[in-house]
Amino acid sequence: MRKRCAPLTRNAVIASLVAGAVATGIVVAGTGRDDRQPPPAPGPAARTVLAEGPGAALSAGELSALIAAQEQRPAGKAGGHLPWAVLGSAYLAQGALLGDRTDFGRAERALRRSLEALPGEKGNADAQVAMAALANARRDFASARRWAESVRARSPEQWTAYPALIDAYSGLGSYAAAAKALHTLEELRPRTVQTLLRGSQVHRDNGRYEDAEALADEAVSRSGGGTERARALYRLGELAWERGEPGRAAAYFDTALRLESGHHPSLAGRGRASAALGRTDDALRDYQAAIERAPLPEYALRAGELYESLGMPGEARAHYEKVRRLAAKARKYGVSEELTLARYEADHGQADSAVRRLALEWKRGHRSAHVSDALGWALHRAGRTEEGLKYLKRATAPGLRSALSLYHRGEIERALGRDGPARRHLREALRLNPYFSPLLVPRAQRAVSVLGDPPPGGPADVEGEPWATGGDLPPEGGETAEDGERTADRDPAEDGERTADRDPAEDGERTADADERAPRDRDEDSPPGPGDSGSPRPRERDSREAGETREPREAGDAR
Repeated sequence: MRKRCAPLTRNAVIASLVAGAVATGIVVAGTGRDDRQPPPAPGPAARTVLAEGPGAALSAGELSALIAAQEQRPAGKAGGHLPWAVLGSAYLAQGALLGDRTDFGRAERALRRSLEALPGEKGNADAQVAMAALANARRDFASARRWAESVRARSPEQWTAYPALIDAYSGLGSYAAAAKALHTLEELRPRTVQTLLRGSQVHRDNGRYEDAEALADEAVSRSGGGTERARALYRLGELAWERGEPGRAAAYFDTALRLESGHHPSLAGRGRASAALGRTDDALRDYQAAIERAPLPEYALRAGELYESLGMPGEARAHYEKVRRLAAKARKYGVSEELTLARYEADHGQADSAVRRLALEWKRGHRSAHVSDALGWALHRAGRTEEGLKYLKRATAPGLRSALSLYHRGEIERALGRDGPARRHLREALRLNPYFSPLLVPRAQRAVSVLGDPPPGGPADVEGEPWATGGDLPPEGGETAEDGERTADRDPAEDGERTADRDPAEDGERTADADERAPRDRDEDSPPGPGDSGSPRPRERDSREAGETREPREAGDAR
């Protein structure tokens, strides 16, 4: 007979569920009232997490042990909803950690059983939060928002609802709502690893890279296990990559992989950094290892474009075909890979198909900066360049400064003959990250060379044309920060009815409205930055804004 440890309170087992958080930051359960029957005693994996403290991440081996233990427990006794919630959460975490989407179906079945045993409105917030996390993992952000908001409406202090809300709001492009959710999470769970990583995510989305890096660095120092620390180091590596520092990024990824050898996001990240550093053989090996570990379409697309940049069309085509196969397989398990598939189609000859995919995503309410960027670029590639520019303006209006988005906007402006803005955005893309794409960086460099320097002497008429006295004057400062926040962060549910039957490009009209009203000789000033994220943490001055030079840290500084 198996030895059982003393029964634990419901909160203790819930703490063990938090261990299901993986590289994507999934949260699987929450706190609640202590007035119900205690659940069965936890197995060895849960006890390990309890010893490490709430928020510690489980390794693949620990997850496997937890799943095996939960599958052996009877679920029909008092409190039987909780073992099903534990099992579903563990499957969800394992699927995300290993990139195996078949686990998502098992997770959903277990969570549905939990909700049948105890519906959410009667207090089963644990399964509801896990369902929100599952919807985020499948990139169904509207459903994730509904699940998490249902929990928050009943229990505003249920802290585990807020990480799921942050992910959902970010996926929907509601960056102000994500910042508000972060503020609440910081009040309920200050300085925990999970809160720090979510804070890093929100600050990064708002362009506050110094703050994002500081929070991720603190998460490394506070992490309690190898898997958890690898996740925080990966975040630091991604931030370094986005700032155009591939050597520093590679050092973070190396350290993460020493702690968790199968951490596939770090494998793919190191592959991209190695390619930027000219170590193409190492890059291709890392990409292959990442695909074998977690067959994700995004990894196949990156590898295919690297092969194409190296003049190896056969290998590139093989990986592009793999993008389609993996996306189709993911669809069978309810996972949307439409954004990755549309990026592939837009850049490799099927732009009309990319537009159709992304228009549907837009109508679903998925209006993040990434979707805006991809849709604008796909419209341009499909010959609808004016429409595409409206979406690229929206994509570059939030604080997130993506070199890829800036390149896309610059190329669209160049195609429209707007040389001044094109020159500025293309140069900014190369300055922000001169390695952002092995295929597109040479094209950006050629475009900048063709555009050359601005003509000497400045504008011929500095004052500009006087405005007609009978017409409306343009706004003095163009679009305000508040206007941009209302456009970018409006709840998609509020205008879903109005946009369902309209061409998606019409939604960009309001975003670009201020630019169209502004004087033509202003050369389309860059959109203002985002408002305050709501975090009590003061904003640190970004060294790039002041033109300072940062000293890269050694791998050892990543702890």
